[in-house]
Amino acid sequence: MYVDTAYSVQRGKRYPRHLLRESFRENGKVKHRTLANLSRCSDEEIAAIKLALKHKGNLANLGNIKEIKAEQGMRIGAVCSLKAIAEWIGLAQALGHHRQGRLALWQVLARLINQGSRLSAVRLAESHAACDLLGLDAFNEDHLYSNLAWLWEEQETIEKRLFRQRYGDATPQLFLYDVTSSYLEGVQNVLAAFGYNRDRKKGKMQLVIGLLSGPDGTPVAVRVFEGNTRDTQTVAQQVGILAGTFGVERVTVVGDRGMLKQTETKLLNECRFHYVTAITKPQIRKLLRDGVFQMELFEEKICEVEIDGVRYVLRRNPKRVEELAKNRESKLSTVKKLLDKKNFYLAEHPRAKMEVAQRDVEQRARQLKVDQWVKVVSSARTLELVIDEEVKKEVSELDGCYVIRTDLPGEIATAELIHDRYKDLAQVEQAFRTFKTGHLEVRPTFVRTEASTKGHVFVVMLAYLLKRELDRYWHDLEVTAAEGIDELGSLRGTILTIGQATCQKVPDAEGLSKRLLDAADIKLPEVLPCRRVHVATRKKLVSERN
Repeated sequence: MYVDTAYSVQRGKRYPRHLLRESFRENGKVKHRTLANLSRCSDEEIAAIKLALKHKGNLANLGNIKEIKAEQGMRIGAVCSLKAIAEWIGLAQALGHHRQGRLALWQVLARLINQGSRLSAVRLAESHAACDLLGLDAFNEDHLYSNLAWLWEEQETIEKRLFRQRYGDATPQLFLYDVTSSYLEGVQNVLAAFGYNRDRKKGKMQLVIGLLSGPDGTPVAVRVFEGNTRDTQTVAQQVGILAGTFGVERVTVVGDRGMLKQTETKLLNECRFHYVTAITKPQIRKLLRDGVFQMELFEEKICEVEIDGVRYVLRRNPKRVEELAKNRESKLSTVKKLLDKKNFYLAEHPRAKMEVAQRDVEQRARQLKVDQWVKVVSSARTLELVIDEEVKKEVSELDGCYVIRTDLPGEIATAELIHDRYKDLAQVEQAFRTFKTGHLEVRPTFVRTEASTKGHVFVVMLAYLLKRELDRYWHDLEVTAAEGIDELGSLRGTILTIGQATCQKVPDAEGLSKRLLDAADIKLPEVLPCRRVHVATRKKLVSERN
């Protein structure tokens, strides 16, 4: 048995033909029989087959061949594992298997492996087997910036594919929505503007990000707005996403008390959508004064009141009551410590002014927001605190109390279900923490144009989908997604060159790496092609530093 290789030239191009054949004698004549056509095999596979046939009498001799050369390969574990997860949840299919889709998938994987710029993603591909595993040719950071623009253009299509893959015909009727902001270090981003900064970064421009999630907290759409956009102004676009992109007809949008105000709930009603939100403490006090409900209804057990088609779900959280009481006492203790310090200073310095010391204590009380029931009085160069127990009781009356408001009919959702779905907004807040300061770190934003900025945030959302899956798989191992990816990233292949054939052997995982792979039911391939694609950046940092 042997491999018969021949070449033909057509239109100036040389084409190989490989046949697996065997020789036999018939009536004293040597004849040949074709067993298989191997022309579709790669040159490396043909070389490996020829080598195996050459030593078919004793394959053990292959281990002693002098032509075998072994060298350190690329990092395999992280990319291979994340690629498998991306295929399971349909992300790889939603992005597409063309070049732009594969580049986008690499940007998502690179975000999980190492949070950095497009330049960083290119350098990452030099050490990780991104090209071999994803079938990519050479690329640089300019290709990745162009890919961000492609992601922005195709965002709605990709989101729709993911939505259908996740929910199919069982379209959910309830969606969670929230908004956050992300500050910028520079001022060149076209969407950058000054606005309400949740990060408490004074003097920093920002972006506004709106995230729409399904009932289980899985993000389905993300949008980026200018930094001075009010939260309530983003709701209209999200309603359009539900009605247009996803083709959802009956929907309940769950948003916090600052999101779904009267104008927004009216907009939802015009679209025949329902809402679930909460009301503020001043609104609760007004309804109490109007007799809509009474303080006695606020208990640990959920209570419901319906007025003119609007349902109010009431509850008092005893744990929150205890937390607020401790917090209030802690603030009072802080004011007392400052007051004692000032009294000691006044006693040691007869010429010190009482008015200055009193002003400082009062200012601290205002900062801690206890000045309503804590007053500072002076007597004979001594400061004292006077606590108004009546005002303190009034201030703490609504501790732990909250009211959820909805127009959902009772036959569609019970009070308990409405309460639980509103509490699910915490999942969106968890996603924002991961986006901003957790594993994925949308900051710093190394982009300036609108297309790149929106594509960048979309990449972060897609990476979060993978992170959710990894957290679920590795929960029992008490390993975070970042720790697990770092561990698998240390798993390298070994490049074997035998004669003219070259392949990348994947070693067997051991220890924590094996437990991580087993928990996620990921099977690494035994051998990978070694294409030796050269990936390099266009920037020469060494010369720039000089």
